[in-house]
Amino acid sequence: MGLAEYKKKRRFNKTPEPSPEKKTSEFGNIFVVQKHRATQLHYDFRLEADGVLLSWAVPKGPSMDPNVKRLAMHVEDHPVDYANFEGVIPEGEYGGGTVMVWDHGVYGPEEEKRAVTQAIAKGELKFAILGQKLKGSFVLVRTREPKWLLIKHRDKYAKEEEIAETQPYSVLTKRTLAEIAEDEGGNLRKAVTGDPKKLPARRGVKRRKKSAKKKVWHSKKRAT
Repeated sequence: MGLAEYKKKRRFNKTPEPSPEKKTSEFGNIFVVQKHRATQLHYDFRLEADGVLLSWAVPKGPSMDPNVKRLAMHVEDHPVDYANFEGVIPEGEYGGGTVMVWDHGVYGPEEEKRAVTQAIAKGELKFAILGQKLKGSFVLVRTREPKWLLIKHRDKYAKEEEIAETQPYSVLTKRTLAEIAEDEGGNLRKAVTGDPKKLPARRGVKRRKKSAKKKVWHSKKRAT
């Protein structure tokens, strides 16, 4: 798709989202999953390829259970810098709401003879992921554009655990959606509906100080 659609939908003097610059990450094969409480809660699943992040909106989030087929709606490509975006998109802007970096890492196609974009064009991409939460073999299969399915393959990492419920925190800051909204000036009442009612124990939470200027959290920068 390229970044033209991404640019068209956003006003960069209003939103803190990164500008539509085509580039390659340090590794060239990163993936990110961003938990996004916009109009509805969903998870944005993104794979780096050819200078952009190929993107799908997964309403129920990725599953580690091979018996579960998750609907994944193909959406516009995003810039590679978006992988570090955690914060608040202002209400009234496209995708307005709270964004969390739920998981990130690297990935690779399992069929090395075919480029990722070629596999996507043909409607099926088999790939392996190494993230903090998601690991092992997956497949994306197109049913009818823009509808795809995201499916976990059966391997040593497969499990029936509902990972979106048991591991709900940001991999960057260990915050909940509600805490991100509170820290960054978002809609707290809306964001809290995206968090599980029962939260598991956690350590190492990085909160914004009350007196600090609200700012998007970037993984390579310290909060200010």
